[in-house]
Amino acid sequence: MFNEQNQNVANELQLFEALVDTPETTQADLAARVGVAVGTVNWYLKRWSQKGYIKIRRIGRWQWSYLLTPEGMAQKARLASEYLEASLSLYRRTRVEAKRLLEEVQAAHMGGIVLDGQGEIAEICRLTCLEKNIEIVEKEQAAHVPVLVVEGVQLRLVWPDSEAD
Repeated sequence: MFNEQNQNVANELQLFEALVDTPETTQADLAARVGVAVGTVNWYLKRWSQKGYIKIRRIGRWQWSYLLTPEGMAQKARLASEYLEASLSLYRRTRVEAKRLLEEVQAAHMGGIVLDGQGEIAEICRLTCLEKNIEIVEKEQAAHVPVLVVEGVQLRLVWPDSEAD
């Protein structure tokens, strides 16, 4: 959904939220919740401890208690704000690009497209089609209408071959 820096912010924010939700846990459990390697969790926790964002206390052989400090709560809030800003920016850019491509479809006097893609970006395109009054048709009709392809966060319009008619 994002570039590498934004993905790191998302991972860091998820890890902060996991610590708030379950302060007594293992690094393996945290890694599974966030979807990163245990070594990555270990690296974040050591770094945050050094920066004063968390206090760590051992409560079992492999279990630890993690307490966010006021500095940690402030960092979590900053990350949430940064993540939200990046998400809204991506949403706005996607809407502008989807509108531009759909205006090309309208200029060619085509009333429908095939939407080829899944996920949040495809949903933004689906809503933009509704707004522009452009019908989303089944893939079987792809030979007769343009295809709006969603590849990651990129959009691409593929026009039907004129020879296919």
